[in-house]
Amino acid sequence: MPDLASFAALIGLDQEDLTILAHLLSALAAGSAIGLERSFHARPAGFRTHALVCLASALLMLVTLYQWRWLPGVPMETVRTDPTRMAQGIMTGIGFLGAGVIFKEGFSVRGLTTAASIWMTSAIGILYGIGFYFPAVLATLVTLGVLSLFRAIEARMPQHTYAHHHLRFDRHDTMSEAEVVALLAEHDFRIAHMSYRVTDDGTGFEYRMVIRTSHPNTAERLAEALRDNERVRSFRISPTGD
Repeated sequence: MPDLASFAALIGLDQEDLTILAHLLSALAAGSAIGLERSFHARPAGFRTHALVCLASALLMLVTLYQWRWLPGVPMETVRTDPTRMAQGIMTGIGFLGAGVIFKEGFSVRGLTTAASIWMTSAIGILYGIGFYFPAVLATLVTLGVLSLFRAIEARMPQHTYAHHHLRFDRHDTMSEAEVVALLAEHDFRIAHMSYRVTDDGTGFEYRMVIRTSHPNTAERLAEALRDNERVRSFRISPTGD
């Protein structure tokens, strides 16, 4: 059975071409693996985006790694390309792609983790492009671990959840601040910041606040209590987060 070298010779590839192919295929595999995790969680940049980012980073690094291939006949001592400048350019350019997946949804900012994963995928592609396989493989595994295993850890660890809360009453039938604080405390919420506002038509009074809790599921119970309170004319609870 012919080995890989024999097959490569059969189709006209030399050892250098095989090395380039290995760099690109390994970058493609790493980017695809990270992208699959993002696609599984329905993120804006998923399988194809991460695969292309990693492959493009590796491809651009190969440009500097094999300078003599695209500068035939030019003495290398007269023309030198700094590979670190190419890597710097890649990481700077990938910032624009990362910024494109970050968006504001209500009071929440989403896409930060996906932007970070795109940046990391680009760095991994650079490592595969120069053939630095051990840190590249290690970084791929660590990235997949952070995106998947850390998600489970984060879901189980205690943490504060913040929400923007608007509460509106009739101007002459308003709950006092002490009553509002007590109502929120009954549902495990604390006030981090509060402001006050009379509506433009002069008939309503609003409390606008940022509230926090260590029990995110209590927001539903708070909403039910406010809905059943006839003094409340309108309210809004808008959780923040990535």
